Formats: sequence, structure tokens, C-alpha cells
Amino acid sequence: MAEHILSGQVFVNDTDIWVTYKAFLREEQKGGHDNLNALLAPSRTKGNTAVNIRERHGEEYSDDLHPMSEGRDVTLHFAISASSTAGFVRRYTDFISFLKNGEKGWLRFRFPTLNLEMRMFADQFPSGFTAISNLWSEGQQCGAFKVKFREPVSSF
Repeated sequence: MAEHILSGQVFVNDTDIWVTYKAFLREEQKGGHDNLNALLAPSRTKGNTAVNIRERHGEEYSDDLHPMSEGRDVTLHFAISASSTAGFVRRYTDFISFLKNGEKGWLRFRFPTLNLEMRMFADQFPSGFTAISNLWSEGQQCGAFKVKFREPVSSF
């Protein structure tokens, strides 16, 4: 049997989130790129200290500014699916717990397609939960949520 298309796309602490939780990155609109935009948005550069002497025009800066990056926030959109309501709730709560706890709180994200690795922690769940299916009836279930992560040392 061939691997599922979502398998091997996102690893967190060496766990394939699709294989273990049937979780995947989703877009809110067809053709959207919110996740890709969040992952590849560069961090801000830390400000440089200026010397502002009253008796001189303008400001003075060091000849070597040593540009450094600030930490950054990365908001990702996830969805989880299951074939039953009970299975969905179990996967959803397990995945949320996994993201909150990590390894001593830390999450090592790996996106093989992008050749990108990031070390972050879950900071907020800004939109709560969005039911994509009717969880009150049996059958295939799906739900979505956003997670804001903090990457204290930006990967770029």
C-alpha cells in the first residue's frame, strides 16, 4: 500500500503528525498559503544603538553593526480527521497535549519538503476550535485550529 500524501510532510520531535494523530497543516481558503507565509517570514532585525550627540548633526553608528535577529511568532493552521467522533476527540486532545508539553516544552519542527527545521514552543491557541464536520453525529470527523508558536532564536 502506498504512503498517504500527508505522511512525511511535518515532523514534530521526530513524530510524523499525520501517522500518529492524523493531523496536518491546512489552509482556510482554497489556494491559500498562510502556513507557508508564516514559516518563511523572516524575523525582524534587532535595532542598532545610535549615539546622538547634541553638538553634531545626525546620529552615529558603529562601523560594524553586527546584524542580529529577534525571535518571531509563527502561527500555523492545523486540522485533524478521524472516522468516529470518539476517535476524533481522542486524537484532538492527544495532539493538543503533545503540542503543549513537547520535550520539556520544546518542539522541534521538521518540514522535509522545505528542508527547514525550527525549534519552537506552543504559545497560544488564538482561534479556539473550528468544527468542520458535525461532531454530534457519527461518521467521518474533522476539525481545525490555529497554534501560535514562539521561535526564540529565528531559523533565519
